[in-house]
Order: sequence, then structure tokens, then C-alpha cells
Amino acid sequence: MLSVEELIQEALSLPNATRVFLVEKLIESLESDIDQNIQKSWNTEAKKRRDEIRNHTVEPISGEIALAQIRQILEK
Repeated sequence: MLSVEELIQEALSLPNATRVFLVEKLIESLESDIDQNIQKSWNTEAKKRRDEIRNHTVEPISGEIALAQIRQILEK
């Protein structure tokens, strides 16, 4: 049996499409443990935020800017 480190190295050596497939399968295996009520709430929130961006009621910012703003708040 491979160690975790060996398994990671093997996975990283796979072609990109195969690695994507592997990641999808790993995520699917974790999703069965997700509370469906929580997942529904997150889906509702994601759709609300998507609609706000589409309707121009909010202005999206890059992740880089968002992280900089968070760091600034935490430094206070």
C-alpha cells in the first residue's frame, strides 16, 4: 500500500485530465457527508450573490483586493 506522500506523487504525475477526474471523484466522496440543509442554504446564498452581480446591485472585486481589505481590517 502506498503512503500518502507516494500517493500524492503518483497523482501529480498523472495527465491533467486524469487529475481533474480524480479530484472530482474525491470531492464527490466527501459530499455525501454534507448536511443537505446547509448545502441548500449555501446554494441559495450563491444564487443570490450571482443575481446581485448580474443585476449590478453589487460590484464584484478581485480575490486579491478582498484579501488585502481583510488583512487591513485584521491589522487594526
